[in-house]
Amino acid sequence: MTSSSTPTAYAVSPDSGEHWSKEGAWKVTDGIHRIPLPLPMDGLKAVNVYALETDDGLTLVDGGWAIDVARDLLDRCLREVGYGFGDIRRFLVTHIHRDHYTMAAVLGQEYGAEVALGAGEKPGLDLLNNVEELDEGPFLSVLRTAGAHEIADEWAAGPRELPDPAWWQYPDRWLTGDHQLTVGTRTLDAVHTPGHTPGHYVFAEQAAGLLFAGDHVLPTITPSIGFTVPPVADPLGDFMASLTKVRALPDLTILPAHGPVSPSSHARVDELLAHHERRLDLSLAALASGPRTAHQVAHELAWTRHDHPYADLDLFAQGMASMETKAHLDLLAAQGRATATDSEAGVVYAVSG
Repeated sequence: MTSSSTPTAYAVSPDSGEHWSKEGAWKVTDGIHRIPLPLPMDGLKAVNVYALETDDGLTLVDGGWAIDVARDLLDRCLREVGYGFGDIRRFLVTHIHRDHYTMAAVLGQEYGAEVALGAGEKPGLDLLNNVEELDEGPFLSVLRTAGAHEIADEWAAGPRELPDPAWWQYPDRWLTGDHQLTVGTRTLDAVHTPGHTPGHYVFAEQAAGLLFAGDHVLPTITPSIGFTVPPVADPLGDFMASLTKVRALPDLTILPAHGPVSPSSHARVDELLAHHERRLDLSLAALASGPRTAHQVAHELAWTRHDHPYADLDLFAQGMASMETKAHLDLLAAQGRATATDSEAGVVYAVSG
């Protein structure tokens, strides 16, 4: 929930010379176009979908959110470069979140395009396809273990909409492990990068010096951590290990899901790792005066690039902040720097020793 030197709201992308979210099919390099699609009611404004040309048609990295305004814009942008939905042969989806997966699921079903998704997302899809069997929203138990009971109650009081089954169909292909994919004349390294979600993948075209980074390496913000159901044991530990894995690749141009095309994966990974090391230290310092839940620690930290107090965040952001703080405290516990004890108030953390 912090950012690099240029705010997302002002970031210009070099492929367009415009704000990164401006509509268009922007040429990244020969045979690759970046298409920002809108995200209504989302501070990120847009998600970048990448269209890769081959002799047989198109492969799209991510699909966008399956809403009419995004679908219509994707149709127009593909037509600008001489293609239509029927030319899409495959979607490589970086992760399960709706702004990446749902349009791919819908268009894949309608037009017979293969949809590929990381196998680590199957528990999430299982949940979304059986949500009517849940007694309550799946994030509420996560909030309660973080100690954010009042926020959980307020989230529970809001409208609960069942997911559209068409959005959450299972993919045609599950991606497992690290392996290579052939996309026309291109060879992409499919690299499993859990953390933001358990099944997140990035796709590296090392020969061209490009990293289709999804939400794993974002140039102007840090991806949310801990906002995943079903929850995993150590999402921040997974994320930092995945960053280290990507850092071991050559230095690549970042083609992110949100934000502008950016020059150096190494530089940005180093910034993200340093950011989370600082947050770990701050979270541990907040325990110095006594045991705390994640919700209580979140109150003692500053949030966003403007260092807002927790109390100034809106209700949704407060819940996200509490869950992200829990991810930092869980990693401290995994490192042996803190202890974690279950209680009625939630998981209570304390400094080890």
